[in-house]
Amino acid sequence: MSQKDTSPWRFCTAPMLDWTDSHYRVLARLMTRHARLYTEMVTTGALMHGDVARHLQFNSSEHAVALQLGGSDSAALAQSAALGEQYGFDEINLNVGCPSDRVQNGAFGACLMATPLIVAEGVRAMRAAVGVPVTVKTRIGIDRSDSFDEFSRFIDTVAGQGGCEVFIIHARKAWLDGLSPKQNREIPPLRWDFVHRIQEQFPELTFVLNGKLETLPQMAEQLDIVPGVMVGRAAYQHIDWLRYVDQILFNAPYPVISRTEVIQRYLNYLEAQLAQGQTLHSMTKPLLTLVNGLPGARQFRRHLSEQAPKRSHDARVVHEAIALLGDFESDQSEELQWRLMGPQVLLESPLLSY
Repeated sequence: MSQKDTSPWRFCTAPMLDWTDSHYRVLARLMTRHARLYTEMVTTGALMHGDVARHLQFNSSEHAVALQLGGSDSAALAQSAALGEQYGFDEINLNVGCPSDRVQNGAFGACLMATPLIVAEGVRAMRAAVGVPVTVKTRIGIDRSDSFDEFSRFIDTVAGQGGCEVFIIHARKAWLDGLSPKQNREIPPLRWDFVHRIQEQFPELTFVLNGKLETLPQMAEQLDIVPGVMVGRAAYQHIDWLRYVDQILFNAPYPVISRTEVIQRYLNYLEAQLAQGQTLHSMTKPLLTLVNGLPGARQFRRHLSEQAPKRSHDARVVHEAIALLGDFESDQSEELQWRLMGPQVLLESPLLSY
């Protein structure tokens, strides 16, 4: 494999607020050994003035895992990055892409694209504070500052003056006024070509493409152009397809793990966490989309959603939900296979047998 094929950022799951917590990442890791996993965004204020352990503790099985930080003050970013390294994260990522009002009010996230020198200063301070990679997740532009030349100057400044070598690019601009975060993921036009062009312009840097990547064949095609891809909504709305990532994107020689094995291993984790005082509801949330497309999936989700909050330390809730399913190892629906895997991929690959 070429250096591009072995990039640590070849396949990544995106930071997603209220979703990519430690429990989600444990479940994802059970399905893929090679994916790079990202935390929800943690603000520097939360680490400087809040419960550090609550924000930064994670399970050792999650590696490789990156901590995403939100902030703009270089000193606070450096201190927060150092804390992240102390807790064992493999990478520190700076959020320069979130367009929410809360983030804008804190003068960080996507609005930082207007001040590349501040981003460069923050990256430089973080790199001086830690030995792990410091990366940036950004958009291709904001508001009417959305030309390729402006995007290129931003990258040149953050790389040249900040020393950043890895950029994760959500290939849409962000409207900072008038669109919600959800609309900002859907309405601004998708410009994968910006990421292709920036990789050509800066071949010494690593660019990871993020934005409406939905099928594994589609991702494999993009990996012929850029060193890495990052997947957001597709990796939580239908988490089950992560079981196929290693075989299709990394040519792994081992077979796809079965749903039965995934659920059994996750149950072992869940029961161990319950014994340490965790609540059931927080750990069943990642399971809700694991069985999409299976007979009884709706009843499975309803049982977990209704019973887990009421019986917060009773693992039998999950066993009861599983009993509501039909054939736990049956194929997913044809629609789901097409959307997530592409036509005939499951049927034609010899590696994808249970």
